[in-house]
Amino acid sequence: MNPTTSSIFDLSSSEKLQLVEDLWDDLAATPEAVPVHDWQKEELARRKVNLLKNPASALVWEEVKRRVRSRHGR
Repeated sequence: MNPTTSSIFDLSSSEKLQLVEDLWDDLAATPEAVPVHDWQKEELARRKVNLLKNPASALVWEEVKRRVRSRHGR
């Protein structure tokens, strides 16, 4: 590799975050193009069945965020 060639690893943290955001937005624009593996489909189906059997087990988004933040100190 040419030493004058830039690498994504040379980007600042904010530039890397912007790159990730741009890539995510690009993928989100065409979700049908993102491959979903069979094991992922099976896991989603399993969770759906569980939720239908136990609707009280569901968490609202605010509770999910609170739990994540309490675990990771944010």
